[in-house]
Amino acid sequence: MSELQAITGGTRTWACYDCGKCTATCPISRAGAAYSPRRHVLAANSGRKTEVIEDSRSLFECLTCSLCDSRCPADVAYTPLVQKLREVAYEEGVEPDCPHGGALQSLMRMMAQGGTQQNRLGWLTEDLKTTPDRGEVFYFTGCTMYFDALFPELEAHTLDATRAAVTLMNRLGITPVVSPEERCCGHDLLWNGDRKGFEALARFNIDLVTKSGAETLVASCAECVRTWKLDFEPLFEGKPPKIVHIAELLAERLGELPLKGNGGRKVTYQDPCRLGRHLGVYDPPRNVLDGLPGVERVEMPRSGKRAQCCAGGTWSHCDRFAKSIQVDRLKEARATGADVLATACPKCQIHYRCAMKDPNLGGEIGIEMRDVAQLAVEALGDENTSH
Repeated sequence: MSELQAITGGTRTWACYDCGKCTATCPISRAGAAYSPRRHVLAANSGRKTEVIEDSRSLFECLTCSLCDSRCPADVAYTPLVQKLREVAYEEGVEPDCPHGGALQSLMRMMAQGGTQQNRLGWLTEDLKTTPDRGEVFYFTGCTMYFDALFPELEAHTLDATRAAVTLMNRLGITPVVSPEERCCGHDLLWNGDRKGFEALARFNIDLVTKSGAETLVASCAECVRTWKLDFEPLFEGKPPKIVHIAELLAERLGELPLKGNGGRKVTYQDPCRLGRHLGVYDPPRNVLDGLPGVERVEMPRSGKRAQCCAGGTWSHCDRFAKSIQVDRLKEARATGADVLATACPKCQIHYRCAMKDPNLGGEIGIEMRDVAQLAVEALGDENTSH
């Protein structure tokens, strides 16, 4: 069996009806780009690697949001197909034209190689209780410390959500392991085709968490949770820990927190693709918002399984079509009358704030953004929990 035959067999690409619903559904296609998921399906089904490579550049335009997967009548797994075809392209020397000069991918590869000293704990404040090596709960912090350093002009402050998560766990009686040795989960390397780099990061982090003795792993990043749940699992030699997003933990134990309210806010929620369509986690973040005193939650017309993504993809492509998708979504959020756009992924924060900084839009899409954990901390009503 050839490499492409194995890929098409594992993703049901062979079952494509050629109906075009994927293209009609695709946010990039609907924004006006000359992009068609069906083109890659046909190239894979041809069984000829040359056809895949010839059109491989457009593979990196895909947002991997899985909206097409949810609507395909033949159950073609297009998103996994793209991931596998990107690996084929990468092996042939094709890489995406990464935005931001490829700085984030460079950081990931440095971490994958090892030997680089990181300041992983510089964000911790004295009021936060953590342990560096062993404990029942491991908090995987992700790359927020790098995000805030690389994008100061966006004022995203994604570390505020990281601190908020630890604050909430402390209030629940949890002193999480926050390791100074943690490395990036490798999500973007995997989705850009670099499986070798991804697996180096995966094995290091799996070993780190296994040695900690943690029975539960918590993360605030939707991509980290998705990576641990779906991509790390085959690499575990023993039983993996229970893996949850901070919103899932809060949804289960919100009643244990002394919530006072935060002055009354109308909030709409942005479903991250990795948490929603990739993992099926839709209700927990909403249950948290509904449980916060003074918060009124309103839904955007496209929400849940129909939610429009932030168009960040895998940080492998960014153009005017992606920006158009972001602007359209921000207008949709504003139209609900909400004061706050809440999300559960730091990348959503970064991409939407980037769109809001566009000087040509005259502030018409501006809206306050908060992570779900930040809103929960604000509902505690304490001055020393205003991270």
